[in-house]
Amino acid sequence: MKPALIDDASSLAPWSGCAFVPTMGALHEGHASLIRSAARTGRPVVVSIFVNPTQFGPSEDFARYPRTLDADLVTCAAAGAAAVFVPSVEAIYPRGLEAAREEAANLPLPAVATQPRLEDACRPGHFAGVVQVVTRLFELVRPAAAHFGEKDWQQLRVITDMVEMHPTRFDGLRIVPEPTVREDNGLAMSSRNRYLEPCQIEAARGLSRALQVACAAQHPGTAEALMHGTLEEHGLEVQYAVVRSARSLMPVQGFEAPTRGLIAAKLGNVRLIDTMALPIWR
Repeated sequence: MKPALIDDASSLAPWSGCAFVPTMGALHEGHASLIRSAARTGRPVVVSIFVNPTQFGPSEDFARYPRTLDADLVTCAAAGAAAVFVPSVEAIYPRGLEAAREEAANLPLPAVATQPRLEDACRPGHFAGVVQVVTRLFELVRPAAAHFGEKDWQQLRVITDMVEMHPTRFDGLRIVPEPTVREDNGLAMSSRNRYLEPCQIEAARGLSRALQVACAAQHPGTAEALMHGTLEEHGLEVQYAVVRSARSLMPVQGFEAPTRGLIAAKLGNVRLIDTMALPIWR
């Protein structure tokens, strides 16, 4: 069934209590898996498509970010979405974009958005924009649950902590993490993969290979060294390759509690991220 296309926030009221999948479009099988998972809850699924300008830095690819609405609507329909919300910038930021940027700069953020020195260090201001737009979408859509992929692990932790910080504001909203979806070759699915040249795919696989190698290590320092070595062997420019607490994303001394390997690396002009849960060793 073709999903309802909504561009006016006033038309969202009937969808209150839905299962929500917020996206920036350029949908791929990873997004489709989120929609299918949300649909299995029995709630109607609302997908949002909005390329949020306040989470892009001055040197980042906002203008270049792919816009593929027609194809995205086909993906949403096939995966079981009941409605697709495609708001304008004015609908999300009625006071204007400049006012929105000022507001984002002053937002209180959970510690996981500012202390780990991962995405927060590489992309200053990014999580302020994420918190701002996700908060606004939650207020407009009023879902019962929102589904997010684990590949953007720090973003998932930021949003989870944001909701936990304001339980009455978000009225019992449940954040549902969904496993990373990978290509057959192990590459984590991402909208930015379409920027890769065919000759770069083998090098891009270095991220997932580095994480797999880290799973065999029994000390965080060893795991990090193995990840760095694997990434460099694949010709990747490493921004970070670390082992962190799965919850706080702060450094750990061992593998006694849940941890994640987290990587950000560049291949030419394409920035890739990936993450994986690492084994617990006692």
